[in-house]
Amino acid sequence: MNKNKQVLKYCPNFYKIINFEYYEDDELSERLIDVYRDFVFKVDINDKNELVKLEQVDKILDKYISDYFFRKELRSEMKKIKVRKDEDILVAIINWIIKVFDNYEVGYTRNIYFSRWF
Repeated sequence: MNKNKQVLKYCPNFYKIINFEYYEDDELSERLIDVYRDFVFKVDINDKNELVKLEQVDKILDKYISDYFFRKELRSEMKKIKVRKDEDILVAIINWIIKVFDNYEVGYTRNIYFSRWF
């Protein structure tokens, strides 16, 4: 089977993410989608850890597309990312996104949002 088709089996939201229509001046969304696409096709399908990370990133970018509060949080946190010289940039960005998502999930479960109806 084609490697790309095998990888996409672990990314149920791939086409939803790739086809996401962001605003023209939304550089961060464009770059996140590019990072996602690069990561998806760079993954070694024989490495279980990378496949787990791939599934996480797919879930996270789906959340980015569908959840305004998470999108806002990720936008503010992406400004704080630091990559060391000896580190692979793509892997560093992916790890940072996962870390931000984990922190968001912990904080989100502690906060209760009430909508106000008039």
